[in-house]
This record gives sequence, structure tokens and C-alpha cells, in this order.
Amino acid sequence: MLTESDSHCALSTYKSGAPMKSHIRIIGGSWRGRKLAVIDAPGLRPTPDRIRETLFNWLGEKCRGAAVLDCFAGSGALGFEALSRGAANLVVLELQPPVVVGLRAAAERLQSVAVEVCAGDALQSIGRLHQRFDIVFIDPPYAEAQLRQLVFEELEANDCLNPGARIYFEWPSTETFELPSPALQWLKQKSAGRINYAIAEWR
Repeated sequence: MLTESDSHCALSTYKSGAPMKSHIRIIGGSWRGRKLAVIDAPGLRPTPDRIRETLFNWLGEKCRGAAVLDCFAGSGALGFEALSRGAANLVVLELQPPVVVGLRAAAERLQSVAVEVCAGDALQSIGRLHQRFDIVFIDPPYAEAQLRQLVFEELEANDCLNPGARIYFEWPSTETFELPSPALQWLKQKSAGRINYAIAEWR
């Protein structure tokens, strides 16, 4: 958990601009053009605009009214994009304290009360969610490839998915990735440079 002292320290660093290396923009919906800060933190690599645009074209109207979970939130690009396009609420999981503070600051700047930022390890956090989701983003740091399967198994075991839920996976083009459950079916897959990305449906 993020303690008060951790939060104060991280917020001071965040406000000073020290860990921030760039911004990205929300590309569609009601917040189109609004900026999100990208914190300079290990393993954080925001999903590029081109991939986000393709992903949300795939999702289409599924965003409207959806309950969304971002398991490795980082900059929050995927989750905030979903809210911008009509999602009802967003839960983000993030381990690194400065990034947690950045996500909370982004929600405050966007004046959104539909965001819940949960500090801590994704695997340990899922069992405490007590909620079902319609869209889930599973995009762990590439060095933690096994987390894609483990996180999905936790979601399934804890009954966190609504029927027909869309699950987004992203992984390096140098790796192979098989669906972690027979209850999943690929809907769309694509590659962009060194990245493979896809959505699957949970049944």
C-alpha cells in the first residue's frame, strides 16, 4: 500500500517534474487532445497512438457504459481513453508509488470521479476488487511476461469478468503468446513494429 509519507514524497517528485519524460494525448472521445503525463519509471511504456486507435476501433461501442480494469496502468493511457469514449467506471492497478500519484493527479485534472486507483501488486489486488468488468487491459512490463497468464487466471478464479468481456493483451513480437484459458477466443490480432496486440472475448 502507498503510505502517507510515500505519497507525499512521490507527489513532490511528480510535481517537480523530475520523473516526467513526456506527455501523451487522449486520441478520441470527450477528452480528445487532453494530455497525460508519462512518468520515467522502470517498465513503463505507454501504448502508442496508432495501436490505441486500432484497439478502440475494435472495441467500438463496447466502451459505452463499460466497467473497465487496467491491470498495469502506467500512464493510464488505455483506461482514460476508455473513459473518454464513454466507459462508466475505471479501476487501475499500479505497483510503483510515483506512478500511482501520477494516475491520481491525472484523474483530478480530468475532474473524473469514475476512476479508482489501487496501489499495489496486480496479482494481490485482484482478489480484493469484488467487481465484474466488461473490458480488461493486460499489458505487463515485457520483462514479466508470465504475468499475462497469471493475472488472467486470477481474474477468472475471482469471478471478475462479465459474459462477453473483452480482454486486451500486448506482448513483444519476439515472443509467442497463447490464450491462457479455453473460455477465451481471439477476436482481433495485429502487429506494429516490435509489438503484437490483440483482443479476446471471454465466454
